[in-house]
Amino acid sequence: LRGPWPTKPGRPLMMTRSDEDRDLGWDAWGTWSECSRTCGGGASYSLRRCLNGGSCVGKNIRYRTCSNMECPAESGDFRAQQCSAHNDIKYQGVTYEWFPSPYDPSAPCALHCQAKGRSLTVELAPKVLDGTRCRADAYDMCISGACQEVGCDRQLASGAREDNCGVCGGDGSTCRRGPCSVSLSVKGSLA
Repeated sequence: LRGPWPTKPGRPLMMTRSDEDRDLGWDAWGTWSECSRTCGGGASYSLRRCLNGGSCVGKNIRYRTCSNMECPAESGDFRAQQCSAHNDIKYQGVTYEWFPSPYDPSAPCALHCQAKGRSLTVELAPKVLDGTRCRADAYDMCISGACQEVGCDRQLASGAREDNCGVCGGDGSTCRRGPCSVSLSVKGSLA
């Protein structure tokens, strides 16, 4: 829905986004939750309530990224921390030292861990904590058990990508070529 809608000839009525939500049966969005992480990129959510008995169109939850500054190197990998949290919990009567198993594209947001020194790989939790990277080589993060696209600007669904110069959102025009030298050697003789 978009305004303005005329109320009387010549007098438009301007509606705000929150007015639109109320017109569609939604209450206003609530405050943002605490961030799921203190560094390394986490997620925060906001909720709203359907006021007309549950037949509202749209979602009752929205997310945003937060705490996007890098974590100190000594804090380690977030997925590895979640695996190691199970080190003192017996699995089939035995305690293991757990570390993340290799990337599984079919379940990037499940906590799959491997027992140290063994070929045993287990799903220790159906969902990793919000803010866990889906893959180590991408900004995409898991939120509520689903992999969400995150741009290089660390914003959800922004579509921002690094150009061939490594600049987030760049157009490739800032690349600089350094000095280079080429030496050719010719072996053999020309007859």
